[in-house]
Amino acid sequence: MITTLAVENYRSLSRLVVPLERLNVVTGANGTGKSSLYRALRLLADSARGGAVAALAREGGLRSTLWAGAEKPAQGAGRSGPVGLRLGFAGDDFGYAVDFGHPVPAASCFDLDPEIKRECTWAGPVLRPAALLSDRSGPSVRTRTADGEWHRSAGELRPYDSMLSEFADPQLAPDLLRLRERIRSWRFYDHVRTDADAPARSAQIGTRTPVLAHDGADLAAALQTIRETGDAAALNAAVDAAFPGSSVEITGQGGRFEVQLTQPGLLRPLGAAELSDGTLRYLLWTAALLTPRPPALLVLNEPEASLHPELLAPLAGLILTAARHTQVVVVTHATELADELERGAGPHRLGVNSVELVKDAYGQTEVAGREGPLDQPPWHWPKR
Repeated sequence: MITTLAVENYRSLSRLVVPLERLNVVTGANGTGKSSLYRALRLLADSARGGAVAALAREGGLRSTLWAGAEKPAQGAGRSGPVGLRLGFAGDDFGYAVDFGHPVPAASCFDLDPEIKRECTWAGPVLRPAALLSDRSGPSVRTRTADGEWHRSAGELRPYDSMLSEFADPQLAPDLLRLRERIRSWRFYDHVRTDADAPARSAQIGTRTPVLAHDGADLAAALQTIRETGDAAALNAAVDAAFPGSSVEITGQGGRFEVQLTQPGLLRPLGAAELSDGTLRYLLWTAALLTPRPPALLVLNEPEASLHPELLAPLAGLILTAARHTQVVVVTHATELADELERGAGPHRLGVNSVELVKDAYGQTEVAGREGPLDQPPWHWPKR
């Protein structure tokens, strides 16, 4: 489980170190940095897949994503050290940090692509020299073997490749491999589609689907998989809690699956094409949160969108059920959802880690109620 998330120089997140627990709810007014925190987690996941540089490019490149304020805004000062976007996390067993910087000027059409200047993994919650497991400085990588000796890579990494995606050798770097696979299991849900042309509204080819697709296209197959190999009772309870007396059925013909909702008083079930956006979205969250294959980390961005206020309590129940099996981060505008999670946490024997983001007078994102560095978890960045 991740216990600390650290971000530096990413949009409004000039320097942010956030403690994480089993269930985390991130709130705050518009423009306080909630989306930036969500994107920072996605960039960390992209690093394990070798896609962080491309993801930064889609955001406008490093120059567009770097914190635009001064290094010490209280003094109106500029930057005294090398400019870099730094991302990292740590848990009780492993930690990871990556430092993206500007490339060395060269005659290339890709000279705006950021380079990875430093990358480290370590054992335990805090980076220290004795705990290092792997260390990448520029193109060179060294890893600590099982007997404690250091092995330096024979080749050199390209500046845009992460050692997580390129150097996870089961013989020379088993810890790096385990960490990479753990990060690759992280799951993100942002904009599941419920528009008129959403794939979930029409029959789709169905195979066993323990993990709902990011756009919800395989909703019917995912729900049927829960019913056959997952927690069917929780699925039925979730539907009844949101729509009393209703039930979901999956019809199949010629290998194509379709969702149908049976409701009291109606003479026939409603097909997915007939459901309201809110009803369909709730069924999508049901499939995502009751997955028979829980990830190490599940991150939801604004799950309350398009939902009627009466559905927030059933949604909170789904999130609490998921948090029994996986670490969850919920980024939300809805204080009502946060309140429902607080109220429902007791029976589930879970605590809710509430993280309210605010901006200080200089435009930097901070955690509300934090008075100084001693109020945050210990964190050290690797130096270039």
